[in-house]
Amino acid sequence: MSYENIRFSIEAGIARLTLNRPDKLNSFTVAMHQEVREALDKVKADRSVRVLLLTGAGRGFCAGQDLGDRAVAPGGAAVDLGESVERWYAPLVLALKALPLPVVCAVNGVAAGAGANLAYACDIVIAARSASFIQPFCKLGLIPDTGGTHFLPRLVGRARAMGLAMLGDKVPAEQAQDIGLIWKVVDDDKLQDEAESLLRHFAQAPTLGLARTKQLINGSFSTTLEEELVLERDAMRELGYSRDYAEGVAAFLEKRPPRFVGE
Repeated sequence: MSYENIRFSIEAGIARLTLNRPDKLNSFTVAMHQEVREALDKVKADRSVRVLLLTGAGRGFCAGQDLGDRAVAPGGAAVDLGESVERWYAPLVLALKALPLPVVCAVNGVAAGAGANLAYACDIVIAARSASFIQPFCKLGLIPDTGGTHFLPRLVGRARAMGLAMLGDKVPAEQAQDIGLIWKVVDDDKLQDEAESLLRHFAQAPTLGLARTKQLINGSFSTTLEEELVLERDAMRELGYSRDYAEGVAAFLEKRPPRFVGE
């Protein structure tokens, strides 16, 4: 189908989803949420997909919610922001976390509010040197939604999470890398090349093993060591019977590059 608010394609095992409202810094409307949801459903249903790229068009990654789409107007009636979280933002984050494949996020500019936390929901986050990350919720009397109160303390610890959430300061990309919010910063003109390199890598990688790695790490904050060791045992048992493990061992013994199929 054709999209008005995103660009989406699947080719050679790589799904690309670009938020495409550059005049509004790719801020979310209900219409864009609907298109993103449909695209992620297609990624989930297509067994050929080995990796997903999420990025933004223009000079920003995502400025969060478009306040003109659903907001309080001076003198107007209040709106139920919890309904927006429940219906759109929470399912979006959960869909990204549940995808059984790596999700690469290339932050090409400002990532603010829900946009920043959307990036943190991805597995590998790279950013242009000019990019920045902001939690502006506190300046509107709100809390960091879209998983913000979950991701921030797990990424940077309680003290930094409190500072980011309660002060709303802009965090430049290099600082975001230094404190552990993201994986890597690259020069602006190298961002696309870095993203494509990651996509090519993951498109040829042992996808099932990566999916289990993602699943176990994401769940590890709610398990004990003993419970996690049992989950590791079960995953290793499953993966030991996989085609990719057999191929990886054969390639190692034969001193050749492996040809993984993702199963």
